[in-house]
Parts: sequence; C-alpha cells; structure tokens
Amino acid sequence: MKFESALIRGTLTRRYKRFLADVTLEDGSEITAHIANPGSMLGMAFPGDKIWLETNDDPKRKLKYSWKFIETSTTLIGVDTSAANRIVKEALQSHKIDLNYDSFKSEVKYGENSRVDFLLSKKNMPDTYLEVKSVTLSRKPGLAEFPDSKTIRGAKHMEELANMVSQGYQATVLFLVQRTDALQVSVAGDIDLNYQRAFSLAVVAGVQVLCYDCIISNEGITLGKRLDLANTSNSV
Repeated sequence: MKFESALIRGTLTRRYKRFLADVTLEDGSEITAHIANPGSMLGMAFPGDKIWLETNDDPKRKLKYSWKFIETSTTLIGVDTSAANRIVKEALQSHKIDLNYDSFKSEVKYGENSRVDFLLSKKNMPDTYLEVKSVTLSRKPGLAEFPDSKTIRGAKHMEELANMVSQGYQATVLFLVQRTDALQVSVAGDIDLNYQRAFSLAVVAGVQVLCYDCIISNEGITLGKRLDLANTSNSV
C-alpha cells in the first residue's frame, strides 16, 4: 500500500476525541491531523513522539493531514487501522499470504449483520472466511498483543468464524502487526477476557490463525514476514 503523497515529519502534542491530534511540524507550525484509529492506542501516542503525516488537497476533506505512523528509537508503528485491509488485499492479489485460494471477494455479508473482510474461493474446496485484525500494542519486547481495549465486535467475529467452520467452511483470523519490532503475537486476555475466551473457543472449533508483521517506510506499508502465535497462559 503506497502513500498517496510524500510524508512530512512532526512532533505529537496531544491526541484527543479519538480521531484528532495536534502536531507541531518541523518548520514550527502547528496543525491538527486526522487519526484513522478508533482504538485506545495503548502504549503509543505520547506527547513528544515523532510521527509521520500524509497531506492531501481534497477540498471535501476538513483536515489536510493524516497521521500514518510513529517513529521511535527502536520501531515504526502504523496507526491507521483502515490500512490493514488494504495491505492484506494487496498481499492476497499477489498471493503472498499462506492460504489456498484462486479468487477472493471483499466485505461479504455473513453471520448476524456482519461482513467478513475477505471471502476466499478455490474450485472443489470450501470457501475460507478471512477476518483481519490490526495489531499495534506491545508491552513486552518482541511481543505484539491484540486487542488494546475491550472489543465486543471482535469477540462476535470470532464466534461467527467458528460458526462458519461448524457449517463446513474454513475460517481464518489474520493478525496484521503494524509495527516492525514484533516476533510473536498474543491475545491480551487481561485487557479483554471475553475476547480471549471467544478466540480460544474459535481455535478449538477449527478457526485457523495467521500472524504477519509489516514493512513500514515513507513510501508505504506492505505485508512483511510471518510471525508465531505465542503459546502462553495469557493468550490461547
């Protein structure tokens, strides 16, 4: 996924109202940027963080800056959760994800008033329902965690994936880690025990789990290498 315009660097002053951030640019000017991230952004978004912004000239958009990623001394962290599906879609188009399929569709209705991120198809094989989760939290070196706040919707997705398996289909949840320092992925049960339970039951039911990190640069964000799912008492 390439950025639409060249990024500029700034310093975070504060994040507020979930979707807004005040930023000081390198020329000293102060601007307000949009954040495409409804989550808690736990462990990130600290005042003084060095961040990268994309500009736009669309007259229909109220804010001319969009916050794309954070630069720390040890890692880069993508903050745009809406980018996850675009990154995965490009990877599916180039067959870079370890799944068996010939074609796929996006945003297909299923379950109870839900849409699965991708429906993968292959001749003479059951369809695969693929749900993507953007992961940014890390509280231990090398370990990325999901979720970073309670997610009733996320637990519902796991239950619905398990239900599709019971109907004879295949189902996979893909944890896309938008940071460059992760080696493993874990479920943060201390943050959302309900999600952890739904996840564990889904895995027992036959839902598969894939974890990948991202390659992040000023040019864009693309799918990186496959990661391990941590096998700890706090995860599965």
